[in-house]
This record gives sequence, C-alpha cells and structure tokens, in this order.
Amino acid sequence: MPFSFSASTPAEQRQELRSIIAGDIIVSTQAPDGHPLRDTHALTLSAKACVAAGTPAIRCGGYGGIADITSIGDAVDVPIFGLTKEGDSGVYITPTVASVKAVADAGAAVVCADATERPRPDGSSTKDLVKAAHESGALFMADCDTAANGIAAYEAGADIVSSTLSGYTPATEHLDGPDLDFISTVRNEVGEEPLLIAEGHYHSPDAVKDALQRGANAVIIGSAITDPRWLTGFYRSEIRK
Repeated sequence: MPFSFSASTPAEQRQELRSIIAGDIIVSTQAPDGHPLRDTHALTLSAKACVAAGTPAIRCGGYGGIADITSIGDAVDVPIFGLTKEGDSGVYITPTVASVKAVADAGAAVVCADATERPRPDGSSTKDLVKAAHESGALFMADCDTAANGIAAYEAGADIVSSTLSGYTPATEHLDGPDLDFISTVRNEVGEEPLLIAEGHYHSPDAVKDALQRGANAVIIGSAITDPRWLTGFYRSEIRK
C-alpha cells in the first residue's frame, strides 16, 4: 500500500511531513527517455535500495510518469513526491491541473509541479494547482527557479517550496551549482513556513550540510545517488583535472 498521511488537513499533513523529512535527504529516482535506466522496474529497485539505506521519502515519476509513481509507491512505505514530465521545454513538470490530479490519484503524498512565472499549457495558476492537489488529498510542492518565485508560490498556498529549477530556466541559466542563496532568501522572507527543500546540483555532503544550515528542511538528491552513468562521468572527469 502506498504511504498515506495519518492527518487529514493540509496544515496537519505539513507538520507530519516536516517530522518525517527533518534534516535528511530525499532521493530522486528518475531517468529520461533514452537513458539506460529508463525502466520502471529498475527504478523501483533503485528506490527500494535508497529506502533500505534510510531515505525518508522518494521523488519519482518524470518521464516515467504515472507508471513509475504507482510502482514505486506500491514498493516502499515512505512518502512519494510525484511528478510527470510532459515535453521538454517551457513548463513541462506536472504542467496542468489534470496532471496534478493524475499524480495525486497515482498515490503521491506530495505533487511536485513547475511554479516559475512562465505560462502553463492550460492557463492555470499556481493557486489552481495547489487547490487541485489539496482536493485530491495531497500536498503541493512548488518547483521554483528564483527566490522571488519561491516566495510567490508560498503566497499562492504551496505547502513546500523547492529550488528544483534554479539553473534550468532562462532567468537562472548562469548558475552552475547549488543555489544556496535561494534557500537563505526564502527562509528569511517567509519564516518557518512553508517547508523548504533544496534541490539541484547537490553533489556533495558539504553542500547538503550548507543548505540545511541555511534553513532547508531537507535536500533532494538525484543523479549523485541514483545515476551510475552520471557518477561514472563525474569521477572520470574529476581524476583528469
């Protein structure tokens, strides 16, 4: 059975999730089309291994979409941070109200969606996506690129704000490492709410510790844990410097 909150209201669920992920790492188990690991069964085994090592939650879905979310949710007993990736440009992470509902219905405890200022395919607002997630019994995580958009997402009702898209949009493409200033700025502006998660380019324990010290509740790590292709390239590049 997929994880489900014992609490019923979004506010109570946020508190429950806060205690589950506090000061820890959440592992992202995703692989795009064409990647050697683009296989739902393989990613499910990867997620199980990460949970066995102690991660308190898993982020998954992406181009594997609903199939990955369902399979991984059935295989582990931790909260699923679910998403779909529909296309490869503009707003493509859980981009519509329908996408949010589908991810929640697949068993995600948290629905992750693009919360940048770019227009969505269905014309919806961040507030619309938050409402859809809550109506489906899930929390909403705003995948943001800038601190300003993170603060705006919080004001629109997002339960969780993340730096997921920092470095991946035209406004932030100059960045090539963890956006620690995003974490500091959002935390200083909004206080203890909402939950704040650092994600994007976290490739070392020192960077994770820095994000936690700056106010992140948890840090999501993907490639540096679950992508042997990326890890192999990283090590080969480092030893050749």
